[in-house]
Amino acid sequence: MNDVQFLVHSGIGRITLNRPRALNSLNHDMVLAMLDHLEAWRSDPAVRAVLIDGAGDRGLCAGGDIRAIYEDARTGGTASLRFWADEYRLNALISRYPKPYLALMDGLVMGGGVGVSAHGSHRIVTERSRVGMPETGIGFVPDVGGTYLLSRTPGELGTHVALTAGSISGADAIHCGLADHFVSSEKIPDLLDALASRTPDTALELIAEPAPPSALAEDADWIDRCYAADTVEEILTRLHASGDAAATAAKEIEAKSPTSLKVTLRALRIAADLPDLETVLAQEFRISTHALSSPEFAEGIRAQIIDKDRSPKWSPATLSEVDEKLVDAYFAELGDAEWVAR
Repeated sequence: MNDVQFLVHSGIGRITLNRPRALNSLNHDMVLAMLDHLEAWRSDPAVRAVLIDGAGDRGLCAGGDIRAIYEDARTGGTASLRFWADEYRLNALISRYPKPYLALMDGLVMGGGVGVSAHGSHRIVTERSRVGMPETGIGFVPDVGGTYLLSRTPGELGTHVALTAGSISGADAIHCGLADHFVSSEKIPDLLDALASRTPDTALELIAEPAPPSALAEDADWIDRCYAADTVEEILTRLHASGDAAATAAKEIEAKSPTSLKVTLRALRIAADLPDLETVLAQEFRISTHALSSPEFAEGIRAQIIDKDRSPKWSPATLSEVDEKLVDAYFAELGDAEWVAR
């Protein structure tokens, strides 16, 4: 059975991620196949729009194939670098695709799942959607354009999402600019039927409904105040002094990799001033390349995914031990290995 399926019907080029037992996590072959089909479909008159969804009932995609990346990180391999280079090219292609690109962000949409959906032109969430970038919890940093998206949310909401590694609802995703339309999960078949004979805009006008209130928006006051600080240490100080919800966020952050937290905060601040997605992806590739050779990444995956003891041994173990020189190393240029969009 193919890990990703492609079908053209009624003018819709449909991409279905087809690894439901692995929460449709992405591997390199899937990324390459998607690149090939999207390139072919962009000039195919039989395809007027593209739609991506996930097999099964648990979600669109839970991210990259983290076990394969773990083996690569643990053994000093480079296969993950080739995977990321092509994955980021896929993200860039989706962002500038000349035809409507609809993403059904139903259920779990994490990490790499955000990369194949939130850069599209028509991003659809449901009451079941849980969208997030969980990277700081595994000794990594938001990638696939995640720092581009999260640095452009209202206020400091994206900083909160990135540092806590938490997931947000479909309504929150719309408020943060990661999604556009809300459709009840029970109406997805109706949307697919409508797309067979209508344009994406017209079909969504017919089927979409107002999103529920965003809980994240209601917390914007303390989030903006706390996360506007220039350092992770000061963010934590402000969070602990700002009520129960903020203190809970602080505890979540304190469980994450100190190195990843500091690199993530700097990456977000720089990304906010970079001109476009491709430039941010180039920065993320530098960070990912350096992270792959860091013991933090393998240890984070081990604790969360492999052994599941949920007790990572971070090194450095505290924020105070993470000096600027260590953070600088993650942003060092790669020479001939720099990522470029093709």
